[in-house]
Amino acid sequence: MDLRVYYRKLRGIAEELEAEFVVVKSIATGDGGVAGRLTETSRTVAARLLLEGVAELASKAEAAAFRRRAADERKAEEQRRAASAQVQFTVLTETDLRRLQNQGKGGSQE
Repeated sequence: MDLRVYYRKLRGIAEELEAEFVVVKSIATGDGGVAGRLTETSRTVAARLLLEGVAELASKAEAAAFRRRAADERKAEEQRRAASAQVQFTVLTETDLRRLQNQGKGGSQE
């Protein structure tokens, strides 16, 4: 294949893509590529995937659902990290500690 033709086609496809980041859907390939996986990628990478025939543009509905799911997952992960970053501790006096130890043994000392 003539590299000039390849890169001319690549630039043409990239120019046709509207957004800077594009959602593409994979196509089954003979070397193990799985069909239907959605990925958000840059315009230039998307153009290469489209030109090489290993992906197709996702529909607007598929792209919107993918981005919504990604945003929900990102929010859930941020909440999980925020929750694990909070450290809670309690300062006990020696008397409180003894009382708790005795309660664990079944006794009560007040």
